[in-house]
Amino acid sequence: VFMFPIKQSLTTTMHTLSSILTGTPSTTDDAPHEVPRRQNEVPIEEHGLIGNMKTLATVDTTGCVDFFCFPKFDSPSLFCGLLDHDKGGFWKIHPPSKDIRNVKQIYWPDTNVLITKFFTDDGVAEVKDFMPLHPKWDKRKNMNCIVRHVIVTSGNAIRFKMEFLPAYDFGRKKHEVSFQANGKRVNFRTEGDDPFTFHLTSDNIDFTTKDLGKGCTKVLSDGIVKDFELTCGESAMFILNGEGEGCRYVDPKELLKIYSKTLQYWRNWVRSCTYNGRWLEMVKRSALTLKLLTYEETGAIIAAGTTSLPERIGGELNWDYRFVWIRDASFTLYALLRLGFTYEAEKFMHFLEKIIAKGTIEGECKTGPLQVMYTIDGSLELPESELDHLEGYMASKPVRIGNEAYTQVQLDIYGELIDSIYLYNKYGAPVSYDMWIHVRKMVDWVCDNWHRKDGGIWESRHAEGANVYSKLMCWVAVDRGIRLADRRSFPVSTRFKWVETRDKIFEEIMDKGWNKELETFTQSYGSDVLDASVLMMPLCFFLSSDDPRLISTVKAIHRPKKEGGLLQNSLVFRYTKDPLLADGEEGTFNICTFWLIEALTRIGTHYPASLEDSRSRLEDMFSYANHLGLFAEETSSTGRQLGNFPQAFTHIALISSAFNLDRALNHQQHSGNDKNKPPYPFTLYDARPKPEKEGKKE
Repeated sequence: VFMFPIKQSLTTTMHTLSSILTGTPSTTDDAPHEVPRRQNEVPIEEHGLIGNMKTLATVDTTGCVDFFCFPKFDSPSLFCGLLDHDKGGFWKIHPPSKDIRNVKQIYWPDTNVLITKFFTDDGVAEVKDFMPLHPKWDKRKNMNCIVRHVIVTSGNAIRFKMEFLPAYDFGRKKHEVSFQANGKRVNFRTEGDDPFTFHLTSDNIDFTTKDLGKGCTKVLSDGIVKDFELTCGESAMFILNGEGEGCRYVDPKELLKIYSKTLQYWRNWVRSCTYNGRWLEMVKRSALTLKLLTYEETGAIIAAGTTSLPERIGGELNWDYRFVWIRDASFTLYALLRLGFTYEAEKFMHFLEKIIAKGTIEGECKTGPLQVMYTIDGSLELPESELDHLEGYMASKPVRIGNEAYTQVQLDIYGELIDSIYLYNKYGAPVSYDMWIHVRKMVDWVCDNWHRKDGGIWESRHAEGANVYSKLMCWVAVDRGIRLADRRSFPVSTRFKWVETRDKIFEEIMDKGWNKELETFTQSYGSDVLDASVLMMPLCFFLSSDDPRLISTVKAIHRPKKEGGLLQNSLVFRYTKDPLLADGEEGTFNICTFWLIEALTRIGTHYPASLEDSRSRLEDMFSYANHLGLFAEETSSTGRQLGNFPQAFTHIALISSAFNLDRALNHQQHSGNDKNKPPYPFTLYDARPKPEKEGKKE
């Protein structure tokens, strides 16, 4: 079984287990009627993920489900304790913290079934968490619910505490609690005009008993606390499901069969992966994560599974990522195609065709043929609001739902989208004539609008600018439109205009995007701000990987942040300045680190030492993943993960970097002598530098 160790010191572990796990002092842990409260937030990186391509849930290393929207990704939450430990709600199952010696969390191999293993003084216990799936996707057979299977695998009897404290709609709606006659089902019904009903069911635990020996139940105003005991070999199952769309009752007697079917589903899916190169486990875990971020009903791919996890602790850069960014989803399509997952690529292409039609035919989009983002069902409106009653993760306010950035003009999305269509035509299946009509209209629009200022890839809310990356992607949009027309002999009456526009964009980027003083491409025209997004130039074949301007730009980015570059050890910041961060600094941006790795891989064609440098950086970057191989958006200076979790953009870039570096290393092995290659132009990165021998000069 491939697994990562939980990366925390013994002191941190014990603090987490004693202070966070129960949320109460350990001396009162045996009290059956205490009101549970989580006193400290569990770090973002100490979370795993389960899901069913309709919604997902985060499960931390204390056995707590602390973020879960239901019944869909962008629905109101049942639990959002990750954003407010008092008001957000959570569902926690754990032994007494004073008895726990260690905790490990792993995925069952090649699946998204999560196992949290507790090592206690009395024995070893597991909590298996999953959302049921059928090997052959079928709406009638797939049930939208969370299953938690608790079992004592060795030792003596172990006591458990289950705390089920839902807080529907981010804690804005109250609910009533009632019990089924047999005592094995608890019903929750929200108040108001549009009530929502959900249920907690068990196979063998009676929720109504008040006998301490059999496991006492404490009924609170917002949920229940249940104490129970299991001996070695005994188990208990708990099911959370709801009523309404996509929900149906699950018989606890079916659960073992359902568990087996779910394992089979994930293994069958992973088996279709065609990649068999280096770092296979990391690549497969990233693919499994991207699959969890896919909405099966429409083929949409969301940017992340959470909302409002901060880019800087205590800051205001907290956004809702539970939507479909054209940019992120287009890159995801590329990653899935590279790994052989053509079904997901085909589903996403159907989704794209529908939303593109809204802009190119129906004219519903206000920002052009495309919006920056859409809901998972393709809707256009994503109004943003702030939830002032929630404290935010580690007091990082505000908590937001919805995302006002959908009203922005971001020109780069056309390049990313048309490039993904071009690649799908090349590696997936031939695109239809109707899709070509949409592409042609988008390219025509880009030819007329590429000169405009926009919000850019980083979605700046303070000002629009002539962003170099946006211009680069406009060049990609027109270039790929021309290539697709040539490859398929598609009709295009404005071909001369397309070629002229493509060349004009290229010349303008080289003229206005290049800072002669700094000898580097910058964030925007006339700017002195470095931006890691220009590392995409060799990746999209705008510049050759040995072009002097590219090498000079990589050198500039390659310098430490304190010397005007973007580097912090081996990690990369996204830019050098941001007026919104005047009171502090965000973390390094994970996708930017992978972009540098891939840029160095491309440079390795001409400088062989670059490939070993890329390899060292990639493997060092893997060490910043959490214990399950998952990444958020950013990494702090202390190695903590920041931003929404898990982040599709990061895992896409991981797959792309690993795929291309593996291919380059294989090519190098078979290419023969590299002695006549020029010297490496950058400082080699070595995570474990060797001491210099005495008397030897560098």
